[in-house]
Amino acid sequence: MFFEEKGIYTVHEFTQAIKAVLISGNFNDVWIRGEVSNFKNHSSGHRYFTLKDKSSSVQCVMFKWYGQNLRFELEHGMKVLILGDLDVYEQKGQYQLKVRMIRPDGIGELYKAYEQLKNRLEKEGLFSPLHKRPLPAFPEKIGVATSETGAVLHDILTVLNRRYPVSVLFVPTIVQGEYAAQSIVHSIELLNRTDADLMILGRGGGSIEDLWAFNEEIVAQAVYNSRIPVISAIGHETDYTIADFVADKRAPTPSAAAEIAVPEKNELLGRISMYSNRLIQHQRRYITDRTSYVRELKKRVDLHLFRERLVNYMQYLDEIVQRQTQGIQRMIEIKRAMFSAHAGKLDAVSPLATLSRGYSIALKLPGKTLVRSVNDVEKMDEVQIIVNDGKIRCDVKDKEACIWK
Repeated sequence: MFFEEKGIYTVHEFTQAIKAVLISGNFNDVWIRGEVSNFKNHSSGHRYFTLKDKSSSVQCVMFKWYGQNLRFELEHGMKVLILGDLDVYEQKGQYQLKVRMIRPDGIGELYKAYEQLKNRLEKEGLFSPLHKRPLPAFPEKIGVATSETGAVLHDILTVLNRRYPVSVLFVPTIVQGEYAAQSIVHSIELLNRTDADLMILGRGGGSIEDLWAFNEEIVAQAVYNSRIPVISAIGHETDYTIADFVADKRAPTPSAAAEIAVPEKNELLGRISMYSNRLIQHQRRYITDRTSYVRELKKRVDLHLFRERLVNYMQYLDEIVQRQTQGIQRMIEIKRAMFSAHAGKLDAVSPLATLSRGYSIALKLPGKTLVRSVNDVEKMDEVQIIVNDGKIRCDVKDKEACIWK
């Protein structure tokens, strides 16, 4: 009877009934203070975490359409204030908070976002001195990206005209508000497509909210990727933005940026005059020294002495030629004597010398085989006999062996 009167809920119906009670409005737009735990930034863009204190905890979800306006990132252990609405996650039957806004507890939201981005970009190397480019010593064209209203542009132009007049390429830029970061990035990219030698990125002073566009990551990346050197001149001397850390040079004020960008013409003129005077003095000393040297040489030159030295050198050359000639003749005589000696030795063993003493050489034809013994020929063999003055051709009629003693 009880079930018939009260009815039986399904799990889903029971969960929805509880949800209807919980989200009736008593726990909407509620602020809660706590500590972040188990934080997860899902690939979908939603953020899931637990908010806890010493005694209790509650599950929280911040959907991406709320989280896209979050200026800092949650961290484990961070103390925060959250604004949200009580809700029930039906699949698990648990209540949770749908978070719409988060603020750091005890520190401003912008300051927290500033410190987080500054630390991350520093680890990524965007502030490294190795990436800082030197400023050109004598720029011909300077790009200026700032607001077309206000005193910044006037201050920069006044200093440039006074110190070192150059061509200025001005790009009107939104430096505050919702569209400021995109405008600054656009101006930097536009100046990089020109022939400007460097650029000044500037704006006047203000609160951290006023200067926040220069703390956006897209602005920092644009400054880092700039082809031409960047001088940052943002706010007052005590104001530091992320763009200041990334820029190649940071100036405390826009006027100081103009002073850093160009030399001072009167100082240059004075330096040129000083170098000119030094050059003239150096040339005068050089000419004076060379003139004195030539005069000393002229005094030292005696025509009679020069002629005597010339005659001595000519005589010395003749002696050297004569010595060389005699040496060559002696060398030729020595070589001739050596040649004669070697020729005599060759004649002593030469067959021709043997023939000249009355001997002859017999060769058996037709192969001209040397006849050394009577056994080398037979009767009727044809023999050629070489004598001192010719050759004799004959036939063998007879042969007789004998022993010479």
